[in-house]
Amino acid sequence: MKSALACQWFLLLVGSTLPSTSSAFTTVTSSSGSSLNKVPPNRFQSVKGSSFSPVSRTKRANSRIFQQEQKNQNEQVANNDSLENSSMDFNSRFLAEARATGEALSLLYGYLSRDDEQVTPNDIVQICDEIDLVIQSNNPNNLLIESLALKQKALELSRYHLLVKLMRKDYSAYVETAKFLSPTRINRLDLPNVQDVPYNDIMPSMAVMRGNNGDDKNNNSNNQDTDSSLLVDDCTLENMQYQESLLDKILLSIFRNLVEKNTGGISSPKKGIEGLLEQGRTFMLQPNQTPQAQHTMVKETLGGLMTPFLPPFYRIFMSGIVPNVGTPWDGKQLGPWFYAPWLTTLVTPTFFGFLVGPSRPNRRRDGQRGGLVVEKCKFLQESGCKGLCLHQCKIPAQEFFKGELGLDLTVSPNFATQECQWSFGEKPLAPEEDPSFPGGCLKGCESRLAMMVMAQNDGTSNASLLSCSR
Repeated sequence: MKSALACQWFLLLVGSTLPSTSSAFTTVTSSSGSSLNKVPPNRFQSVKGSSFSPVSRTKRANSRIFQQEQKNQNEQVANNDSLENSSMDFNSRFLAEARATGEALSLLYGYLSRDDEQVTPNDIVQICDEIDLVIQSNNPNNLLIESLALKQKALELSRYHLLVKLMRKDYSAYVETAKFLSPTRINRLDLPNVQDVPYNDIMPSMAVMRGNNGDDKNNNSNNQDTDSSLLVDDCTLENMQYQESLLDKILLSIFRNLVEKNTGGISSPKKGIEGLLEQGRTFMLQPNQTPQAQHTMVKETLGGLMTPFLPPFYRIFMSGIVPNVGTPWDGKQLGPWFYAPWLTTLVTPTFFGFLVGPSRPNRRRDGQRGGLVVEKCKFLQESGCKGLCLHQCKIPAQEFFKGELGLDLTVSPNFATQECQWSFGEKPLAPEEDPSFPGGCLKGCESRLAMMVMAQNDGTSNASLLSCSR
């Protein structure tokens, strides 16, 4: 009994010296009701609702997995709906694009297939109205075809070809229609031919020199051979600033060297086109100079520029001239081939830009391909001389293409605007027979002033007309 009491007192004494373990141990009592031992609880046992419960953690994990799967399913359904809507939008958009394209092509075909005799000036006005409506209309569908302005371009192309058809049918009606619609309704650059169309309010130079009945004023016997009656107004448009490419500079240098060779050594310290014009003016103003000598000099220079190889090639494949190969057909011309005038207009802007400046293909007066319009002639703008234009450009170029290359060419300068129409395949008229080529000198011509000084020194008369004579 005493030993049992002693053990209980010992345990109480030890327990009082240790930290409280009520939360970490479970008390086990004997049958007598006394506390015998402290047993640690099961480490997996937990209080109801505790977050550390394995069951709770499993339920929460399963809930998160379920929610994620539900979210993925919702996203998949949304994606499927989006793809279905996109497919429907693509189909409807494709049909709308195809419908708009078909309408534009149908318009174009309808105008292009129209016979020349059916085209009237009123048709041109109506198609201009259609273009204005297309430009002013809204774009609610935001179609690619509409953003590319396909219908507008189809109408503009149709208008161009209607103008060409009208030109072939009635050139005078074409000129009056173009005069009425350009530049307010039709840009001048969009006209198939501009040589007789006024530039804003500037009439072509050939019209200035005609009387009310269409006759050339210079042929009127009442006119006197004086400077005042034969002077042609200078161009009033602003000078164009020319951008010379490396090829232009090389070709101009070669051309100037050839001019120096073919003029007996005439050169100029000036650079570029100004030096070339000074060489030409010096040659033109030599004593006892003739127009024929100037023509020969320029033709020889052009032949040297084209090298000995290009003219024979052109004569065979463009002009259809049979080479000398020992056949009965030697030297006979079977052409020019139908493509020659058109192909020539594609090549000329690249290799003659150093002399005339920017140019672009257009139509001849008869409405056929083979036209080329110089926007503002570099040679004429910088020289301001009709004599240089006539005898060192127009006539020698026409003679060179016909004699050396086998293709007719008509060069028609407009001194009022300094535009110039080149028509390959069109037979030229002699200057004295050409009503579109005015007589007399330009008012500001430096050559005319130099000729006047020479006339005063030599005591001759009408010397100012020599450089610009027909």
